[in-house]
Amino acid sequence: MQTVDVIVIGTGSAGKTAAEAARKAGKSVAIIDKRPLGGTCSQRGCDPKKILVGAAEIIARASYMAGKGIDRQPTINWADLMAFKRTFTEPIPDNTVEKFNEQGIRSYHGVATFVSADTVRVNDEEIKGEQFVIATGLKPMPLGIPGEELLIDSTGFLNLDELPDELVLVGGGYIAFEFANVAMRAGATVTIINDTPRPLSGFDPDLVGMLVKKMEAAGITILVNATVSAISGEKGNLTVDYEQDGKKVSVPTKLVVHAAGRVPDIDELALDKANVEVGKKGVVVNAFMQSVSNPAVYACGDVAEKGLPLTPLASYEGSIVGTNLVEGNTKQYEERPIPTTVYTIPPMASVGLTEEKAKEQGKPVTVSCKSTTDWYTSAHINEPVSGYKLLIDPDTDAILGAHLLGEGSDELINLFTVAMAHHIKATDLVNTIFAYPTRSSDLKSMLKDR
Repeated sequence: MQTVDVIVIGTGSAGKTAAEAARKAGKSVAIIDKRPLGGTCSQRGCDPKKILVGAAEIIARASYMAGKGIDRQPTINWADLMAFKRTFTEPIPDNTVEKFNEQGIRSYHGVATFVSADTVRVNDEEIKGEQFVIATGLKPMPLGIPGEELLIDSTGFLNLDELPDELVLVGGGYIAFEFANVAMRAGATVTIINDTPRPLSGFDPDLVGMLVKKMEAAGITILVNATVSAISGEKGNLTVDYEQDGKKVSVPTKLVVHAAGRVPDIDELALDKANVEVGKKGVVVNAFMQSVSNPAVYACGDVAEKGLPLTPLASYEGSIVGTNLVEGNTKQYEERPIPTTVYTIPPMASVGLTEEKAKEQGKPVTVSCKSTTDWYTSAHINEPVSGYKLLIDPDTDAILGAHLLGEGSDELINLFTVAMAHHIKATDLVNTIFAYPTRSSDLKSMLKDR
């Protein structure tokens, strides 16, 4: 039996950050992953998705300018695009193992299961540890419907050798909206089936409404208050049954993608044997990212109950755990402005309070909301939709929330995040000189108009 100081389960941003910090401090570290080493974001999530989105953005930009100087419309060659994507993703597992070897971290590929509070089994080997880090992330939520096995998940979509000419996305969150925009611009007929009244529920409803209207005008069907009840057929010839407004409806399609949410990936860990308490959102942790029921165990990233499932936040939590593994509990999780972007076309970004949350908390706010498609930064590329909503404290001039829609929103949101994190007042931003014409320079006009 191997014995190490720290056992880390999961090799994504959170687990890797914690493992490297512990090893750098001289602790012996073993790291385990049942999937190809390197984590979700770099292989099955953010990074490969952005490659596909980048191609779709080119198609969209060209279509906006049709008849305005652009005569030939490009098309997506799906096979070539996927081959390009794989130049980024395929080297990651070997490179990850090589880096761990260089650092002196022992890496294992297999399912990790606790056999006791201080021992984990992986494949046929048992490893004993003094401290543990759970960083296994999330997996698709079981839907509990007939024919569920006919679905593919986001990993399957990002590895499609061929894209069928019609598909259905079950769910109305990030994955559904991002994949819908990609697939439509690659030539597919796309339907989104969402079981709530409003998709993208974490974003501002006014901007979501603008985005939905634009996507529907582009040819994407978006159904709300529609619950999928069954999937039937065979590969390439499927039927999706759903209920909407008391009516039972069926839609034929060639591919169905699970985009209806994710849950903590912990079923195989046998956390009960390690006395690790689990809630609906994952491992229950204290401010030190430490299990509330077993002080030898820490959790970070999407599998921990704190925060949003975002890669930068996972790295932040991993750094907290790494410090606490080495120094004892000296570093706590701190609430801070966390920006998030859904990479639709155009992207939509958000940081801070929504108008709904501000009202719930009883905060006095000045709200400004406007469509900006006639502003130069949108008009010069003939962008069909853009807009913003800002929430400002009328007493302190602090920015409480920023919500953006339009090309460049994923970058502009970072300026608002810096302002919020470092208590830069709205008036200070208005009085700052920005390069023009840029999306950043729009910030001044947004803040003046309140």
